[in-house]
Amino acid sequence: MTGSSAERSAAARAVIDAVTADLLGAGHRGVIVDSPPGAGKSTLVVELAGRLADTGEPVMVVAQTNEQVDDLVDRLAAAHGAPGSGRGLTIGRLSASGYVPTQRVARHTGGPHAADDSVTVAGKVADLGAPAVTVATAAKWARTAQPERPAGGWRWAILDEAYQMRSDGLLAIAPRFADGTALFVGDPGQLDPFATIDGERWAGSPWDPTDSAVAVVRAHNPRLPVHRLPYSWRLPATAAPLVCRAFYPFTPFEAGSAPQDRAMKLPGAATVAGPADSGPIDQALDLAAETGWALYELPARHTVRTDTEAVDACARLAARLVRREASVFDPGYPGGRPVTADRVAIGAAHRDQAAGIRAALDRHGADLAAVTVDTANRLQGREYDVCIVLHPLSGRRDATAFHLETGRLCVLLSRHRHACIVVSRAGIPELLDAHPHTEPVHLGVPVKFPDGWEAHQAVLAHLGGHRVTAAR
Repeated sequence: MTGSSAERSAAARAVIDAVTADLLGAGHRGVIVDSPPGAGKSTLVVELAGRLADTGEPVMVVAQTNEQVDDLVDRLAAAHGAPGSGRGLTIGRLSASGYVPTQRVARHTGGPHAADDSVTVAGKVADLGAPAVTVATAAKWARTAQPERPAGGWRWAILDEAYQMRSDGLLAIAPRFADGTALFVGDPGQLDPFATIDGERWAGSPWDPTDSAVAVVRAHNPRLPVHRLPYSWRLPATAAPLVCRAFYPFTPFEAGSAPQDRAMKLPGAATVAGPADSGPIDQALDLAAETGWALYELPARHTVRTDTEAVDACARLAARLVRREASVFDPGYPGGRPVTADRVAIGAAHRDQAAGIRAALDRHGADLAAVTVDTANRLQGREYDVCIVLHPLSGRRDATAFHLETGRLCVLLSRHRHACIVVSRAGIPELLDAHPHTEPVHLGVPVKFPDGWEAHQAVLAHLGGHRVTAAR
């Protein structure tokens, strides 16, 4: 940890100012901002959208999902459009014809119970009333007809989560800002863009449609300025070093908070009723609260993908955590805040595993309904106090490219603000040793480093010091 809190904030602010300078005054056609998990990508997008709108030129913002769009609209309106903000920024939410505004968006569209009227929702650009900022998914922008745009196109384009956008998606929307300047913001360590087809036939070609938008832009525009956000404001000081070492060895970052800034406390296990065999469960929770990490290890065994013992262990850990009424502390709530069910997430690699965990949680009681259970793909971009992770390689006989993908493990281990508990069967290091990385090497494709084999080994080496053996 380097520098005081004020110095870290100033360093992050300096990056935003440098990005703004490159956008407004350096004559670049594009600017790239790399970000570690929880570094404030959305905050940067919201602030720069306001700064670019101040030029008087229209701004288009591209996100990858409707959830991300609604979140950005809400944050833009709260930051720039609320009464008394001094900005009065007008925002357009471009949507499908059947879209019903979520509560986050609706509270900014006017009416007796709305916070303000800065947001207009419509299915066509012409019906938005020429807002300063227009936000939509990449898919919606691709279906927007060319004539539906301000005269001369959009001067500014901000592409959020650009590393998760395929290059063919960028090609579809690029004409909307062909004469303007684009800002690409994203996390290079997260999951690669999702594709339903096998892209091996294009591997190594400069027009690979399954490659990320940023990778293709950088390949064809090597002189574009690249900035990097230096701190993760989500990950605690117990987690940032491991995540950085395992997944970002060439783009280092630090935790934005100091070790003393955060704490998690659990009442004594004896004060809460529980099953007779909950001792190891409580040990794992106590260890995670103290050190930020715990590995809850089941006996070594080859299992089917939806391992009932591992699934139940995930559910029991979440149930016990909620019922022990854990509290978390940081500068935002120095008096502490309870870890309620909605502040807990369980992540898995496959949908059937997530469905099994959800069913197990339901068997443990209705008070756990708010616990989030999902795959890494859908947890990406979200944040919780505590995360429980079913290790992708737990109980497997082989180590496939899917399960070794660095982005998947990175997402699962970087959603938490206070603690992460990994559930796994013993024997994964031996599995990795028996299945070295053997994926084909394609000409023209940059070597991804670290590869999945190395990242998994780094994570397991660290978790080995936080192991709790499950009751047999």
